[in-house]
Amino acid sequence: MTSPAKFKIDWIDSGREPQCAPNPDFPTGIDINIARLENALEAPSCFTLLPYPAKRCGYFYVECETCGTNAVITTAGRRDDPRSVRIPCRKNPQ
Repeated sequence: MTSPAKFKIDWIDSGREPQCAPNPDFPTGIDINIARLENALEAPSCFTLLPYPAKRCGYFYVECETCGTNAVITTAGRRDDPRSVRIPCRKNPQ
């Protein structure tokens, strides 16, 4: 079960340009799952797309305004940057 959620997403620029080539295995970005569940669709979780690609090295501060869970996701300004994130939901299932 995925909860409907509203997210606050801030990207913080480190001011650094990428130093390494992107991982060719992820030419359209990666999906981050920090819910750490084998099947995150069956457990309460919150999901959002991230602005992709990031301008350069930095990080996203992601906060679910529905349940309060937050995370920091790093970026490198490359094609293999995160494009989405799934985080555990703190809201009690009804």
